[in-house]
Amino acid sequence: MKSISINKLKDHYEEEVVVSGFVDNIRNLQWVQFVILKDNTNKVQITIEKSDENNRKMVELINNLTLESTVKVTGIIKESPKVKLNGMEIIPTKIEVTSRSEEELPFTYKNIEGVNLDTRLDYRFIDLRSDKNILMFQVQSAFIRYMREYLYQNNFIEIHTPKLIGAASESGAEVFEVKYFDRLAYLAQSPQFYKQMAMASGMNKIFEVAPSFRAENSNTSRHATEFTSFDVEFSYIDSYEDVMNLEAEMLTYALSKLKEEYNEKIKEVFGEEIIVPTLPFPTMTLEEVYKELEERYNYKVEENEKTDLTTEAERLTYKLAKEKYNHEFLFVVDYPAEKRAFYHMRNEEGKLQGYDLIWRGVEITTGAQREHRYEEICKNTESKGLKEDVQFYLEFFKYGCPPHGGFAIGIDRITMLLLNIPSVKESQFLFRGPNRLNP
Repeated sequence: MKSISINKLKDHYEEEVVVSGFVDNIRNLQWVQFVILKDNTNKVQITIEKSDENNRKMVELINNLTLESTVKVTGIIKESPKVKLNGMEIIPTKIEVTSRSEEELPFTYKNIEGVNLDTRLDYRFIDLRSDKNILMFQVQSAFIRYMREYLYQNNFIEIHTPKLIGAASESGAEVFEVKYFDRLAYLAQSPQFYKQMAMASGMNKIFEVAPSFRAENSNTSRHATEFTSFDVEFSYIDSYEDVMNLEAEMLTYALSKLKEEYNEKIKEVFGEEIIVPTLPFPTMTLEEVYKELEERYNYKVEENEKTDLTTEAERLTYKLAKEKYNHEFLFVVDYPAEKRAFYHMRNEEGKLQGYDLIWRGVEITTGAQREHRYEEICKNTESKGLKEDVQFYLEFFKYGCPPHGGFAIGIDRITMLLLNIPSVKESQFLFRGPNRLNP
């Protein structure tokens, strides 16, 4: 028999089952042994009567078993209302130790109060055993699944672009160089060039979920040198507002589905509630945001700082969006063109055709209509001093390319914000930062 997950046991009462997992707890009483077994779906009680001669080998095995060992249990699953843990128990006929925990754990993952974060990250494989962390990645996985689902329903194609590239993407800074046989290559900052190549290829609607790399020496709660990016690009748009609308619809769809599946569990474990946003998301210009922040909260910055949102301004936009619009999201538009990437479109007045999306006081997206006209994209690259470096990219636009736009969302960051986790160090499976390259 194959092992079944613990959350499926209720469908097999009075049947022989096989379950596998970690030994979470052992209570060794005078007449009975209770073993709590857990997998990534739930926990179940194993009950062993010591007085039964047939159980002698199992009793001896449990007497010498260490917590966090893994076992494979064969037995009858019984509905038992008296059992506090899910109202069921397994009466075992066979227990096999599949691996033994040889040492005491470096910390107790069930109670991390006072445990240094670096220690937890050093032993991330143990830290991840906690019910809270397992739920976090189940929620993250579902979030991605529902965003994908929305895009599939709207005829998007998932593609997979290379992460080793021959030219520094987007700019010459903040890229990791790697030796590539007899020359240098770079780790992709984003799939931006190849997303646009797909538009020039006539694919029209694409997305990708993949790693991105940034050689930023940033030691903040929301930055990482490697992260998972959810990238979207699509053609035949009329303006960047089409991009904003699609992102808002996708997020609303995903959060609605996520609330149906996980809201109660998230409230129980994280003390948070999923709030499904209303459409449309509110929009303000960058100038309007700074004006409101000064009038409402007396937040002032120098004029030369108003070319982008400061970290504090971002944080205050959460309060602003809640008070002004009763909304958790805020689109901010009309950024100065010179502060944005060369592939963002400018209109006839030189105004940037793009936006940032702020959620709960943190930027989660920079999106835009892209420049698709060959002459204009050449001018933009020349103005940034990049034309020779991105010659291969410019080729994409020589032979016709439809108007298009797109955006990217950092998966680790939106997980952090959704569940109110202090840092992306904890919302990533394995964090990579300036001072961390292991495990």
